[in-house]
Amino acid sequence: MSWRLALAALALLGATAASADSNRPPAPYAYKQLADPAKEAEATELMTELRCLVCQGQSIHDSDAEMAGDMRHLVRTRIEAGESPDQVRTFLIDRYGSWVSYQPRLDRQTFVLWLAPLVLLLAGGFLVLRRMKRRR
Repeated sequence: MSWRLALAALALLGATAASADSNRPPAPYAYKQLADPAKEAEATELMTELRCLVCQGQSIHDSDAEMAGDMRHLVRTRIEAGESPDQVRTFLIDRYGSWVSYQPRLDRQTFVLWLAPLVLLLAGGFLVLRRMKRRR
């Protein structure tokens, strides 16, 4: 009976891993560059500033994840349609949140992110000065 349970568990494990990748082809502009070199340069620069939602540590330019390919397609399609990189970035931030950008804008949600280094630097300076006064 235990070998049947182990076989069923193995089958479920294999089915889960196999269903992680989709069978659909990649988006047309996921791996194909734009014909206009200037627009492709804009798209490439923007793609290096956007975080892959699957990999989390890579930009969509560097990631091989299917989601990153879809996002590359979206960036190239919108740039080719005449949108500026800032408009495309704003669209993606509105859609996925500030986390998608390696350069998040200053707003209520990211205020602490921008303020924390300054506060930590001031606190460290204060502690160093206080310790130096004690030694004198």
